[in-house]
Amino acid sequence: MSSRRLLVVHAHPDDEVLSTGGLIARHTAAGDQVTLVTCTLGEEGEILLPEISHLAADREDDLGAHRIEELAEAMKALGVTDNRLLGGPGTYRDSGMMGEPSNDRPDCLWQADLREAADHLIPVIREVRPQVMVTYDDFGGYGHPDHIQAHRVATYAAVLAAVPSYRPDLGAAWEIQRWFWTAFPVSEVRKGIEALRAAGDTSDFAAMDPDDLPFAVADEFVDARVDVSQQLPAKRGAMAAHASQINLEQGFFALSNNEGMPVFDTEFFLLAKGEIPARPVTDLFEGLA
Repeated sequence: MSSRRLLVVHAHPDDEVLSTGGLIARHTAAGDQVTLVTCTLGEEGEILLPEISHLAADREDDLGAHRIEELAEAMKALGVTDNRLLGGPGTYRDSGMMGEPSNDRPDCLWQADLREAADHLIPVIREVRPQVMVTYDDFGGYGHPDHIQAHRVATYAAVLAAVPSYRPDLGAAWEIQRWFWTAFPVSEVRKGIEALRAAGDTSDFAAMDPDDLPFAVADEFVDARVDVSQQLPAKRGAMAAHASQINLEQGFFALSNNEGMPVFDTEFFLLAKGEIPARPVTDLFEGLA
């Protein structure tokens, strides 16, 4: 059994596969310990499957229970045996897109007390003792309030978990050596858009200039490029498990906005804390003792 331990923090079920699915599968296949923490059940997600449309937030409001099942199937595809829900199932509700009335619900993640939420993650960090943590950047990738809040919770919890005097009742202090943020380089987004155009896609997304997309990161800032080509079957299998949210066809995937993107065979990350032996690394643990 490997001694390498990876903590991945995401906002909703299915987020884990879109930007880190290959990374997760690569490390589980290598025998590394991967712990995935999912912060909400994604109750506000738009539903792609007509047969479960009645579960939507404006109807029966029971999508979360279905998405837990999808997440479990995705974990099987990725080989994950340690998946936690922040604070337990239903502790924090999906906040919906920025500016929606669902942002104001007192039980949503966006309204959560930051220290209280961090205190749910700290015992996980101190129990698992990861050397590497992966989460979103400060903008949450594309500005979703739950992604931004997941970034804040992961960052605050990682800082506090390393302080021996902070809540010793939550376990012995542990400092995570490296933090990475998920990233989509401009060059790769451009390739994806070109592939969509070549496939005949005429959506607004396919017509956009990659340099104008807020989630596309300048290539010069990318610190890690992880080849996950061998993990594509597992990654696609996990995507397929999230059928209420992801439509897979002909090498592309689409979310509820129906805008397609290729399933990338490389995943990219920015270094937020720690040191790496060179830029870019091809393994997030490269150079660690």
